Amino acid sequence: MSGGILAMRSRSKPDPPAAAFLAPSVLLQALLFLCPLAIIAGYSLLSRGAYGGVELAVSFENYQRLFDPLYGAILLRSVWLASISTLLCLVLGFPLALFIARSGRRKGLYLQLVILPFWTSFLIRTYAWIFLLRDTGLVNTVLTAAGLITQPLPLLYNDAAVVLGLVYGYLPFMVLPLYATIERLDKSLLEAAADLGATPWKTLWTVVLPLCRPGIVAGVVLVFIPCLGAYLTPDLMGGGKTIMIGNLVQNQFSTARDWPFGAALSLALMALVMALLMAMSRRRGGQQAEDLL
Repeated sequence: MSGGILAMRSRSKPDPPAAAFLAPSVLLQALLFLCPLAIIAGYSLLSRGAYGGVELAVSFENYQRLFDPLYGAILLRSVWLASISTLLCLVLGFPLALFIARSGRRKGLYLQLVILPFWTSFLIRTYAWIFLLRDTGLVNTVLTAAGLITQPLPLLYNDAAVVLGLVYGYLPFMVLPLYATIERLDKSLLEAAADLGATPWKTLWTVVLPLCRPGIVAGVVLVFIPCLGAYLTPDLMGGGKTIMIGNLVQNQFSTARDWPFGAALSLALMALVMALLMAMSRRRGGQQAEDLL
């Protein structure tokens, strides 16, 4: 038990040569991340000028405005839509990743098809969905011509359209880590479960899913965080009716020209994401420690 704990502590501290090797990257990240972050933090303590500028008057009013019920409702809507999108990505991505992992020689082809949308601009792909879902779009036109509907369906400019756009845009970020985890599964464990009389569904729930926990966690993080801060998809597919926290931040820096409040919103969103990541990391670290003990 003590040997495992000592091994964890020794691995957490890099030796001097490794630290010296990592020094340039640490310095680069400090310049490209910490310095802009410090500037944003400084702006969040300033005040908005009468004509959209910034006044050098230190104040915590921008952080006090965060507790306005209006902004709280936007944050809750953002968390809700991001959670729904992440759950749908998991439900759709896990069977797809399992299918690709068991496809034999065609794995490379299917993985390329998953990555293929990244070869096109995200903006163009979003406009393609708008072309499909609008009142005079392809879907409503086909359904009307087939006599299935008499009035165009409201497929666009609502929460469902936003969720569809988020799932479409971030589904590959769920599939790839899940595929990497499933690919490394020990096939003998599945054979042992079958020999013990487990049905395929029971094997999936009791063997495959627990072993795929690292890939599920990685996929959830990679999907939930971008969905929470998304602003392009809600703006285009929501039509201004679905405002998420990313749209609120973007509007403060562009339309409202209230940079101090936009900076405060950005820092608050970053703090929320960091708190979630730290909670997940602490829980995962506690589980690993229990396994070692």
